[in-house]
Amino acid sequence: MEKENKVSKKTLKRQHLFELAIGLFLVVLINLIGSYVFYRLDLTSEKRYTLSETTKKMLKNDVKDIVYFKVYLDGDFPAGFKKLSKETREMLDEFRAYNENIEYEFINPSSSEDKITRNSVYEQLMKKGLEPTSLQVKEKGGSSQQIIFPGAIVTYRQKEIPLQLLQTKTGASPEEQLNNSIQSLEYELSNAIRKLSIPMKKKVGFLYGHGELDEYETGDITAALKEYYAVERVKINEKISSLIEYDALIIASPDSMFSDKDKYVIDQFIMKGGKVLWFIDQVYADLDSLRATRNDMMGLQKRLDLDFMLFRYGAKIKTDLVQDLQSLPIPVQVGNMGGKPQYDFYPWFYFPLVSPASDHPIVKNLDLVKTNFPNCIDTNVVANGIKKTVLLRTSKFSKVIPTPAYITLDILRQKPNEGMYIDSYQPIAMLLEGSFNSAFKNRLAPEFMEKKDSIGYIENCVKSNKMIVVADGDIIKNQIRISNGKTMPLPLGYDMYSYNYTKSLFGNKNFVINAVNFLLDDSNLISVRARDLKLRLLDGQKVEKNRFIYQFINVVAPVLLVILLGFIFSVLKRRKYTK
Repeated sequence: MEKENKVSKKTLKRQHLFELAIGLFLVVLINLIGSYVFYRLDLTSEKRYTLSETTKKMLKNDVKDIVYFKVYLDGDFPAGFKKLSKETREMLDEFRAYNENIEYEFINPSSSEDKITRNSVYEQLMKKGLEPTSLQVKEKGGSSQQIIFPGAIVTYRQKEIPLQLLQTKTGASPEEQLNNSIQSLEYELSNAIRKLSIPMKKKVGFLYGHGELDEYETGDITAALKEYYAVERVKINEKISSLIEYDALIIASPDSMFSDKDKYVIDQFIMKGGKVLWFIDQVYADLDSLRATRNDMMGLQKRLDLDFMLFRYGAKIKTDLVQDLQSLPIPVQVGNMGGKPQYDFYPWFYFPLVSPASDHPIVKNLDLVKTNFPNCIDTNVVANGIKKTVLLRTSKFSKVIPTPAYITLDILRQKPNEGMYIDSYQPIAMLLEGSFNSAFKNRLAPEFMEKKDSIGYIENCVKSNKMIVVADGDIIKNQIRISNGKTMPLPLGYDMYSYNYTKSLFGNKNFVINAVNFLLDDSNLISVRARDLKLRLLDGQKVEKNRFIYQFINVVAPVLLVILLGFIFSVLKRRKYTK
């Protein structure tokens, strides 16, 4: 009996050693296979940790050297920012899984106990382009202010750019802003890498020669677009080949007629695949002119002679103005005190604050966009094969004013009647996609048609194309400040008159950048902005009310469960070996 027990123990020992050897072999084999075959399993419902194919392709093909992220999201933050920090780290880890050249560190810019040192660090980060955020942190004894920099400095091959990770949006709650920021993480991180690693930049032209905005009025957006593209000002001057080297053309608020030859050049640019952003004002109206003419003026139609082109492509910018109760406030003098004029702010209904009309990647999570005497777009123009997507629109309480329009500042003194603002959701910006027909089809002289092959005339787009039509030229216009004789463009979306009142930087710049990126992005990276992730935050009031229960469940219950399982395992083991 004793001999049999010894034999069975030896057999059992050999069996255990064999099982261990098999287990070790399988672990080594799986690791060996894993070094050649890459695979990750994402069990989240919205595939939160699955990168888009566009991002994977960019990481594999474009990143040839170290991309270093200095992320300033380390420290003692409220729960929402801890979530943003955690999601950023996990997204960078996901990037690193596809390219080991992605490296990062998380830094606490407020780590120094010395106030002078902290302020010096803050100043350096602001000089590099990061924007601070001031938080009101609740404590048991009250509350305190905390300065954080929810962003990163990204470096690649001696180039460095700032990256804002917190996406602010006017009127959105802190939870919504954090959710939008987390949704945008893959796009923002990928976009930063793209900016730094673009091997050859496409060419964007700002048209001039027809009274368009000048280099100062488009200075800020020009600088922003230069991070992606080679940007120049271009004049057609009736030359057939003037646009041949450009990939996109921006027509920003012209105020005089286009010659037939210039229109023909633009048309053929589109037929050959060129992208166009039209920022068109159909009515002469300007606030400075209004104030200079004793508070009233007539809004009159411009004569640009572009209507037939846009109509053929599938859009029509109406010759009217739009008022909206959701509008930018302007300062109005209300009296004098001590010889100094006193001002108050009133919403100027001719300056609508327009909002995204869809979840299209160009405008998804976009902040309000400020406009200046906008027109509206007729979306009912028939154009076979053209897909139309409204990007920006007015609010529910808007009203269309036909021209010629009498414009007066006196409306600021009157309380608006909401019942008169019934022209809801007027389209202000629209994307057109498809195979466009030439605006000159059936319009050219017979003698010209005989020579069309030698001239290179094309009746239809070579392939599917796209363009964006915006019924306000001022959406792309930045304000200007003159200091010590120097003209300085202010940030696009900033309003110097109302900023101290509204504390808002509007979404104009992001809208234009997203629009150009969408038109020219062959890699389709901007489609990543369409991802929809849900931030599942805890209910703060419920947590505070049931704090003890949740602490017990999270701290004490796991310990008791381990002890219980240990006791059960011990009892079962005794029963097994006492039989």
